[in-house]
Amino acid sequence: MTGWAGVTWESWRDHGDIRARLNAGADPDAWGGGRPLHRAAEIGSPEVVAELAGRVSNVDALEYGTTALWGAVMEDQPDNARALVAAGADPWRPQLGGWSPGRLALAGPVPDLFPVPDQEPGLTAAEQATIQRGRQLVEALGRFHYEGTGLACIADIDAAEAIRRLDATPVDEEFVADFLDDPYEYDMDESLLIAGVTTVPGGCIVTQPWGYTPSTPGAMTRLTTGTFGYGLYANPKSGNQGSIVRNSTVEGWDLHPGGGPLPDDTPEEVLASYLYRHHAVAYACAFAGLRPTSARAVTGPADTWVRLPDLDYWEH
Repeated sequence: MTGWAGVTWESWRDHGDIRARLNAGADPDAWGGGRPLHRAAEIGSPEVVAELAGRVSNVDALEYGTTALWGAVMEDQPDNARALVAAGADPWRPQLGGWSPGRLALAGPVPDLFPVPDQEPGLTAAEQATIQRGRQLVEALGRFHYEGTGLACIADIDAAEAIRRLDATPVDEEFVADFLDDPYEYDMDESLLIAGVTTVPGGCIVTQPWGYTPSTPGAMTRLTTGTFGYGLYANPKSGNQGSIVRNSTVEGWDLHPGGGPLPDDTPEEVLASYLYRHHAVAYACAFAGLRPTSARAVTGPADTWVRLPDLDYWEH
């Protein structure tokens, strides 16, 4: 890591700092956190990207299966992407799920970022429809605080059926008003048994803005008999934690919705990761085919506030 000691997030936008480090002998191909060009492509300035791109041994070197150009596209850094292409990066090199940075850019906010060669297929009709739905969902939900929230996004059932499956009991309005005024004033064991249930287009959402219960295996397996859903807990300590449950069987656990795609992801999963990067709630809704028209089903007020049975929801 010689020459990179003390580098910070701000450093990757400071051309003078990075150039001075390189001139003093910093390795343009390696530092303690990975490849400098990849980091700069994602969070740095175009000037820093151009400086590093002119010094690396291979502008298309891979880190975890992707090039620096891929990172620039994934993080919506069009100026950084242009700087990399000017330095010789290949926009059409297939990477995760068979997607290239150039084809992925067609799904983003700057679809004309790269000229499309005649031999490139572009986006399919199905992909274009997925992209349109994704944009609509992200816009409908908007930006809102959801840290600490537990969700169950369930396909094809409404709030009444979800309440029946959970064997939950609606709570009266007076209690709800007092509880929602400050749920953290209540005993944690009690507050973890209070949840909101709301019907949305495509299914329903069970929410708990102060806890994880809807996302637990016990809740998810009860809710998904004959259907499927995505559980999400926005853990304040460790980040977003996701799960996939289908017909009461847990198929995926400790997932990271809203993060980047993984090397083994399918083409569909890569596209979803791009469309919903930094939008974990939208990712969970999209997976279950839900189309909420606002964030109300997540943040409240819910259609119905209920008390859940006092069970061990980590068992299923």
